[in-house]
Amino acid sequence: MKEPRDPDFFRAYAEAAERPQPDRLIVPLLVEQFLASTAMPKAERSRRDVKKWAVRFANHFHDAPACIFEEKGSRGELNKWRATWKHSPKQHDAAGTHAVRVLNWAVEEGLLSEHHCHKLHRLYEVDRSEIVWTAADLEAINRIAPDWIKRLLCVACETGLRPGDLIKLNRGHVEKIPNGHRLRVRTNKRKRIASIPITPELAAIIAATPADQMLILTNASGGQLTEHRASEGLRQWRDKAGLSRELRLQDTRGTAATRLLNAGLTLAEIANHMGWSIRTAANVIEHYARVSPDETDAVLIKLAKARGAAS
Repeated sequence: MKEPRDPDFFRAYAEAAERPQPDRLIVPLLVEQFLASTAMPKAERSRRDVKKWAVRFANHFHDAPACIFEEKGSRGELNKWRATWKHSPKQHDAAGTHAVRVLNWAVEEGLLSEHHCHKLHRLYEVDRSEIVWTAADLEAINRIAPDWIKRLLCVACETGLRPGDLIKLNRGHVEKIPNGHRLRVRTNKRKRIASIPITPELAAIIAATPADQMLILTNASGGQLTEHRASEGLRQWRDKAGLSRELRLQDTRGTAATRLLNAGLTLAEIANHMGWSIRTAANVIEHYARVSPDETDAVLIKLAKARGAAS
């Protein structure tokens, strides 16, 4: 192929390169590409929610070039748009969450170099200590989820470990003690040693782990889990089971506190493990008991004894 040699060509090329170019990627086109991408959730309900807010985002910034979000001032513009729903904290926060989801995807795909809308302030505050996985919730997941999700949820509910510690749990953390076995784990967040009794349910999970597999929990293909994949995987099956969208992997800690009380730990030991006050530990367990009818009486009796011992 011959290269152009005409000086006039090079002069025209240089002038064209210097001439301001229209911004072709406007926000609606960016959103359209996002909605057609593999970044969209698979669950139909989640897809509807994402699309609803992404389209609202596109309609508001209908003729704006997507690159405006590379400018710091765009954060204020996005907050002004969210303020449309300031009367409804959940909707206000959802608007920001889904807009940022689109922008994060655009950065990952190289469509934007950066954006300045991370960690937007939230209006809706929820006391997550009152959100627990009940026995009915666990049954709903176990009826439909694959084995790796069921194992993940079980271990989380039996140990109270955070996602970052769950994904690293391995056979080396199992210790034999005079009356059975326990897990001995240096937690990632608090850098403390957690000593956790191995309940019958947890023992069954460990026993079912392949002999040549060091990790207790893995992803669907038997590989190393990440915090994101663990949380997202459970979220996807939570949605398929039709459970509350407020339930997250970290909310198993309230359920775990009850399991640990049943396993013989004191309120002080549970509080220390969870990073809670004794009062918080007691309140969380009491709340779990009251939303889990099958366990209410037995748990409340043990809790009353534990409170008496702690006073």
